[in-house]
Amino acid sequence: MMPMPEVSVIIPCYNQGQYLHEAIDSVLGQTFSDLEIIVVDDGSSDPATREVLDALNRTATRLLRRKNGGLAAARNSGINAAHGRYILPLDCDDRIAPDYIRQALAAFESDPLCGIVYCRAEKFGAEQGTWRLPPFSRLRMGLGNVIFCSALYQKSDWQRVGGYDENLQRGWEDWDFWLALLELGLTVHCLPYVGFHYRKSESSMASSMDPVLKANLHRQLMHKHPDFFGLLSRTPQPLLEIYYRMAGSGIYRRIKRSGGR
Repeated sequence: MMPMPEVSVIIPCYNQGQYLHEAIDSVLGQTFSDLEIIVVDDGSSDPATREVLDALNRTATRLLRRKNGGLAAARNSGINAAHGRYILPLDCDDRIAPDYIRQALAAFESDPLCGIVYCRAEKFGAEQGTWRLPPFSRLRMGLGNVIFCSALYQKSDWQRVGGYDENLQRGWEDWDFWLALLELGLTVHCLPYVGFHYRKSESSMASSMDPVLKANLHRQLMHKHPDFFGLLSRTPQPLLEIYYRMAGSGIYRRIKRSGGR
């Protein structure tokens, strides 16, 4: 019987097969090698992507195929099949730096309450440079997500919170999932290491979310995580307004109207 890997890297793929091998190369180039890669084909319809997936034969890599169900469903399928104690999601057009997983595991070993480890990040592609995310705090996570998808966490914690919410979309499934882990009382570590490389495409730079959809998603999160959004409703208004100027968001008005519920 083969020993179980320590880390499972989950790579959903939907019609972006031209980037897949770059993502896999970045994982196989890690200084930590006790890992597996699970590529989840989320019902790709693009012929070129299907050709890449049909021919996929990489070290320590498995391919799962499923009907198209969205990013959260694809991640959940991959994690459900994963053998690793730790999970690292990675979108198929992004990359991780060689020492990211080793350093992230060291953070877990240093803190028995650790639940999430992420790092500094850089953008590449259509836009390049440092990806300047606000520093993590529990209050700040109530205002908006500051942790990108490719953070390390334990599979057992994924099971405890029921995985990613497949009814959420447009990256909000990540924010929801991190809030659920924080509600378990777990801590967050941000490595000073630039370990994540986020690809900016022309389409991602041009896209914006419909304000009605955004408001509906906010309401869903406030309903699911009343403790976080209740904290915001109890925060002194001047401090909260400073945070929202930093966040560039109008969430405060919705929270005030809802009474934090």
